[in-house]
Amino acid sequence: MIQRLQSIYLLLAALVSGVLVFFISFWMNPNQEATNILGLLSDERFLIKSIGIGFFVSSALSFISIFSFKNRKNQFVLGRLNILINFYLLGVLIVESLNLPGETLVSEKGIGIFLPIIVIVFLAMANKAIKKDEDLVKSVDRLR
Repeated sequence: MIQRLQSIYLLLAALVSGVLVFFISFWMNPNQEATNILGLLSDERFLIKSIGIGFFVSSALSFISIFSFKNRKNQFVLGRLNILINFYLLGVLIVESLNLPGETLVSEKGIGIFLPIIVIVFLAMANKAIKKDEDLVKSVDRLR
């Protein structure tokens, strides 16, 4: 059912990784312009492009996981895969933020670097709720 608690967590994770990335900057480029997801996708380096692609894949996996509520095991596996994608995004964003110039005068890092952490928290809470539902169904099946 779509009205379950894990669906709300998955929807929040999808909104953070699919919509919020357009409004929050990740870092400032040398021209003092904020770099958002569209700037990352237009970069020529594949590692930077993979950040944008990873956010969209994470959002798509969250939406797919919401609508696969009849198969809880599949939903749980998609949540774990989504967590791994967000750990990859977090690692790449940290590595790229450490390579930014000009740290002595003013910090050029944006709040967007912490978005994968927020998504990971929502996905972990969703997986916990999915596991709780699965355990409940298994306990009811034992009673039959």
